[in-house]
Amino acid sequence: MIDVGKYRNVLETRLEELQALLQEIDKELDSHQSKDWEELAVEREGDEVLERRGTDAQAEIAKIRAAQARMAEDEFGYCVECGNEIAEERLEVVPYTPFCRDCAAKHG
Repeated sequence: MIDVGKYRNVLETRLEELQALLQEIDKELDSHQSKDWEELAVEREGDEVLERRGTDAQAEIAKIRAAQARMAEDEFGYCVECGNEIAEERLEVVPYTPFCRDCAAKHG
């Protein structure tokens, strides 16, 4: 049986980390105000990287919230596709995963 409390804590901690990251990204993006074209171009390249990191963080947040919803419905740890229990080893690596290994392979 899966220790949901353990994963609840892991997910809450990761959610806090991601929210802090998004705040830092927003601050960094707002701080770029260079008047020099060359510096502005370099800043813009860096902004694209930051924006991508922000997009990735938002996607992970959505996955964590979905996992938290499954916890609230007592469905956490079970594959949303086939209903089989998700292996503990898989949850250790990707605690918000909605799929068992077999179904995840089908989704690529």
